[in-house]
Amino acid sequence: MKKHLLLTATILFFGFTATATPYKVGKQPKGVVQKGLRSITEDAARAHVYFLADDLLEGRQAGHRGSRLASLYIVSQMRQLGISPLTDGGYLQPFEACAKPVLHRMPRYYVEADSVAKIKSREHCRLSLSNVLGMIPGRKSDEYVVVGAHFDHEGMNPELAGDNIYNGADDNASGVSTVLQIMRAFVESGAKPERTVIFAFWDGEEYGLLGSRYFVENFSGMGKVKSYLNFDMVGGNNRADDPSYFVYFFSASHPEYGEWLRRDIAENGFRLNPNYKSWDNPVGGSDQGSFARKGIPVVWYHTDAQPHYNHPSDEAPTVNYQKLADISRVSFLTAWHLANE
Repeated sequence: MKKHLLLTATILFFGFTATATPYKVGKQPKGVVQKGLRSITEDAARAHVYFLADDLLEGRQAGHRGSRLASLYIVSQMRQLGISPLTDGGYLQPFEACAKPVLHRMPRYYVEADSVAKIKSREHCRLSLSNVLGMIPGRKSDEYVVVGAHFDHEGMNPELAGDNIYNGADDNASGVSTVLQIMRAFVESGAKPERTVIFAFWDGEEYGLLGSRYFVENFSGMGKVKSYLNFDMVGGNNRADDPSYFVYFFSASHPEYGEWLRRDIAENGFRLNPNYKSWDNPVGGSDQGSFARKGIPVVWYHTDAQPHYNHPSDEAPTVNYQKLADISRVSFLTAWHLANE
């Protein structure tokens, strides 16, 4: 009897051990995801933001030298990680934006082909811009997730007394830093995502979402895009009494986006206090609007306006790097869910 019981217990033990399913995030073991998470650091966040918000980049105004330097920095990060260009033409997606000249104020620029052709038939203003686009191929070649942030800012104002450079550390070197860290985390995980992940860095956002508008009108694979994850100002402190506060906008049609964030913060102990805002029509505020207008569900991480917003004082030392690193970590998990579930 004892031998029978021992034999039965042994069979049950090894049977359950062999068939047990490890905890997974999406279709990957949790350990794979944790490996990616460990690659995201405060030091890396500082390195990216301090470079992109340096005076030498002159505020990264779209179409100017500083913005082009920022795009080359992003390309160098992609090359270092072995990220593939999205198209055979390389990492840069050049495009032009045109506007009717308006005396003493900013003209309204267009990138849509019909509008550009009409404007160019007469006297016009023109900007030569470039998005930066890379990808990690997924198991499914017919499904894409786009993770993006704009890299341009307001440039310089020579008539401004004192500091006349709008460095844009929070707006939006912080967002670029986050996408770069998510990109590295996907690579460091060593796992192939289910869906192809496109990493997009938009030019000309400050002129009216020009880069993302051009992309959604001209990317041949738009019908395969299943979701878009946006970062615009994710390193600031809107509330002095609660530096962990940020806003999490997401399409109301996808309540699971909010459920993912709640679970991921609780399970990993991130020091974050999100304000969950589901949005029926998420078309305003930043580049997620270009995708929402095409009916694509979106998520937008945003720390809200803060005292340095659109001022020359938006410089690298004012960014909350602990918060930026934690937002980068939890948003990597958001991107992972979008790519794998």
